[in-house]
Amino acid sequence: MEGWIVPPPKEPEKSREEFARERREKVRWLARRGYLRSPRIREAMLKVPREEFIPFLYRDYAYLEVPLPLPGEQATISCPHSYPLFYEPLGLDRGARFLEVGLGSGYGTALAREIVGPEGLVVAVEIDPLTFSFARENLARLGYRDIVLVLGDGGLGHPEHAPFDRICITAACPVVPPPLLEQLADGGRLIAPLREMGVQNLVLFEKSSEGIRREVICRVLYVPLRGEYG
Repeated sequence: MEGWIVPPPKEPEKSREEFARERREKVRWLARRGYLRSPRIREAMLKVPREEFIPFLYRDYAYLEVPLPLPGEQATISCPHSYPLFYEPLGLDRGARFLEVGLGSGYGTALAREIVGPEGLVVAVEIDPLTFSFARENLARLGYRDIVLVLGDGGLGHPEHAPFDRICITAACPVVPPPLLEQLADGGRLIAPLREMGVQNLVLFEKSSEGIRREVICRVLYVPLRGEYG
């Protein structure tokens, strides 16, 4: 986690009420700073208990703006602001068919499930078996049993449930994996951190009959994508 200072592991001390207060405060903080605008994303972030997706010895740090380590190779849960940073420009909303590349802790997956609602679909692909197991257990414990979870190379997407209206890649890529662009529906959007000229840019892609339009959102720092297109 180059570029970040990760706090030391410790026995958790905070109560459920303290976490709920921190969650509300974090949502207000994100809204004040312009990260959070969509009412559906806001409600999802208020509802999903981020602390339940954090390894036990880092649980008290759930709402700090630092990535925290997860089981698996170079695996982390991103900072809280990262989720609206991706989902707002993506336009994630009710009814969307959503593909997440990089399951992480399962927190972003749970947020997406709340956002798209029962009429939408969430498919999440994770390449690391340890990370996959951790996220699957978290999601099951919190009752998220209607998400399609796939252990495999996320760069290959998931053709069985394509096309997708929205695709989110949560690891830095040299280029967007071509299978993901192929599985993106016309009018669909894809967001990914791309390694360009020695930096990582968060880039939004929109697909239409005329081709692919791209827009750079901001600089970011993510672990590298693994697999065929990493």
